[in-house]
Amino acid sequence: MKISVNTEIALTYLTSRKKQTVVASMGVMFGISMFIFMQSLMKGTNDYFEKMSFTNTPHIRLYSENKVADAHMLTSFLTDNSTKILTNPKQLKQTQGLSNPYGIINQILKNAQVDAVTPQVTANVIYTSGSVQLTGNVAGVNINEEDKMFDVQGNMVKGNLHDLKRVNNSILIGKGLADKLSLHVGDNITVRSGVGSPVVLRVIGIFATTVKQIDETKSYVNIIQAQNLMGKDRSYVTDIKINLKNYNNAPQVARELETISGYKAEDWVQANEQLKAAFKIRAIILNSVIGVLLLVAGFGIYNILNMTIYEKIKEIAILKAQGFSGPAVTSIFLQQAIYIGLMGGLVGIMVGFGITYMVSRIYIGAGTLKYLPMSFYIPHYIEAITFGVLTTIAAGFFPARKASKVDPVNIIRG
Repeated sequence: MKISVNTEIALTYLTSRKKQTVVASMGVMFGISMFIFMQSLMKGTNDYFEKMSFTNTPHIRLYSENKVADAHMLTSFLTDNSTKILTNPKQLKQTQGLSNPYGIINQILKNAQVDAVTPQVTANVIYTSGSVQLTGNVAGVNINEEDKMFDVQGNMVKGNLHDLKRVNNSILIGKGLADKLSLHVGDNITVRSGVGSPVVLRVIGIFATTVKQIDETKSYVNIIQAQNLMGKDRSYVTDIKINLKNYNNAPQVARELETISGYKAEDWVQANEQLKAAFKIRAIILNSVIGVLLLVAGFGIYNILNMTIYEKIKEIAILKAQGFSGPAVTSIFLQQAIYIGLMGGLVGIMVGFGITYMVSRIYIGAGTLKYLPMSFYIPHYIEAITFGVLTTIAAGFFPARKASKVDPVNIIRG
């Protein structure tokens, strides 16, 4: 394939100064490989922590929120134009249970974005084993639906979670709770809620989420058992947990469900505000580091092209004297920058992938985390080569422009 004169000259300049070309390309390679590595690390860890947050947190939780009396409520009693002032407002007396929960579930299932829905009965309880008492909370669930939504089976340490449905008066407890009460599978534990009588339950399994607060306080029972524990009928439900096909749509769907049901719909973003804030801070820090690396690589290319122009100033003057226009000279030096960017970018992609793969094999062995979480996300590689080439073009533009303004008469006379 025949190449243009400008391209031929650009390649000649690059190959005549191999050492400087390699150094410039290595600068781009280093910046791009670090870009890929850091982006892979950030996305991998973010995905892992999001997955961990969904181990116990649904995408959306629908529940009855405690409400505080406000001045607007007085308008229903006092219809005149007077200003209503309410002092020392108190919480309204209301039940924790949802009205017509299974009717609400049927409405929710009509939403095409919904993947799974399950009711739950939550109760604060006191666990007693021998002379030891601990406070915690019981979740009354349909264990098959709970396992589908949160992979309870993946957290099992001992026992069979499906025995919760098969064995009467059974309970599945966290490992921290089991350790504190010296309980094993097959042992009995007394559970008492704020209402109703104490109930003796048999431990059929032990789970561990690696979240200390959950493992030391939480337990699962059959939803009917939880209703009995609270002294409620079979229609009593305190929460409806919802998972979506795309969890990123949770805030929007939650607002829609609030309108439909009249209850509070808390999406996972609201429930994990600190986690999302941490993600944003880490993204800012990592992107700043990546920007500095690419900027350093750009300055390296800028300096090398500047030196090339300084050393080739007479040759540039001869080219212009022979009829090469300013844009043609600009093209010669800009092409050099682009070739350096492409060479460094292609090698940087391979090096970045290699570093990412090697780091992904680092064994952590903490809780459920076996290896350092890394992401092999293709758009990161496309972004890396794009940013690398754009950085080199920007770095090469100013020296190329400087070369295009060389006055051949003054240079040849000098």
